[in-house]
Parts: sequence; structure tokens; C-alpha cells
Amino acid sequence: MRESAVVLVSGGVDSCVTAGIANKDYELAFLHINYGQRTEKKELDSFNKIADFYGVKQRLVCDFKWLHEIGGSSLTDLGMDVPVGQTHVSAPTTYVPFRNANLLGAGVSLAEVIGATKIFIGVVAQDAPGYPDTRPEFIKAFNEVIKLGTKPDTHIEVLAPLIDMQKYEVVKLGAKLNAPFHLTWSCYKNNELACGECESCKRRQSAFELAGINDPINYE
Repeated sequence: MRESAVVLVSGGVDSCVTAGIANKDYELAFLHINYGQRTEKKELDSFNKIADFYGVKQRLVCDFKWLHEIGGSSLTDLGMDVPVGQTHVSAPTTYVPFRNANLLGAGVSLAEVIGATKIFIGVVAQDAPGYPDTRPEFIKAFNEVIKLGTKPDTHIEVLAPLIDMQKYEVVKLGAKLNAPFHLTWSCYKNNELACGECESCKRRQSAFELAGINDPINYE
């Protein structure tokens, strides 16, 4: 029987490809977090469809509404505008304060309970420095936190297999793995048709274009 691994699946391209990587060697448990983001409904739908695609029976959806209540991000605060185009500032408004630490914390709790030895997260360092919780240093530090904060006989490691890749390389790898890109969602603004204007849509479009692969979703 294969070892179990928890995969954090947002419903986007990166987490979908990461799931494809983990699926080669592990029995998968999918974890998805609703945190009051604008596209919560669509992301949850994508999560469940990706889970169905990989035949994942063990899936958990948690509500982290406090991230919405805390605010500070244009993804969770409807009073803030989602930036148009790709941003190159040190901390774009789409950064959700300490989100990945919250997500990984939930992943560690789940992994301890089900006996999983790995937690997969689809962070890409290309998103840094704007997103500080996507950097290799963050993942390394979090693995040290796991060692200090779990039972002595617990051996859980966070893996970020895409972290050193460029976005177009992620798309190419996903194509080789037959990842279901048609089920993914990247838009920061809309729950129906992707806006094609926000930072995340632009990164996605650029990645597919550079990879020479057709993006299977529709845009406004």
C-alpha cells in the first residue's frame, strides 16, 4: 500500500499540476480552504472536479473565515480593487496575510491524524518577492516548525515541487502529466468567465503562451 500524502488544492494550475506529481507515488488526501475569497465558489467547484479526476476519496474542505474578517487583501475585502495586469510591487494587494502558513498548518494537522508523511503545496517562487510565503526559505522554515511542533514520532515534510520552476515550465510539466487544465481556475475576480485582466489571469495566459499550449478555459 502506498504512503499517504496531503495535497493542498486551491483549484488553480499550480496545485493541479502538484496533485499530478503527487499522484505518481502517493495515496492522495486533498485539502481545500475557503477563506472568503472573491472566487470561493468557483475555486471549490474546481477543487472537487480535480479530486474527481484523480479519484480522490479522502477530501476535506475547511472554512477559514477569519482571513476574510481580518481582511487586508483585495481577494477578501470587496472594498479594495483587484489590480489589473501583472504587478511588480513588493507586496501586491492580492497578497493574503500569512495565508500559506494557515493552509500548511491545517495540512500538518490532517497529516498527523491520517498518518501522511508528506504535504504537497504548489507554490512557485516566481511569485516572490510579492508573495513572501511562496519562497524556498519559507518552506524550509516551516519544515523546522513541523519538527518542533508535532509529536516526537511524527515525520511530516512539506514538499514544493514547483518552487524553482517558471510558470510556463509548470504548464509544460502539467501537459506531460495530462493534468486537467480545463478544470482549473485562476481568476482573482470572477466566478463565471475569467476576467483576463487580473494579475493571476495575466500570469496564466503568459505561461500557456510561452509553453506553446492552448489554454482550455474561456475569458471575457
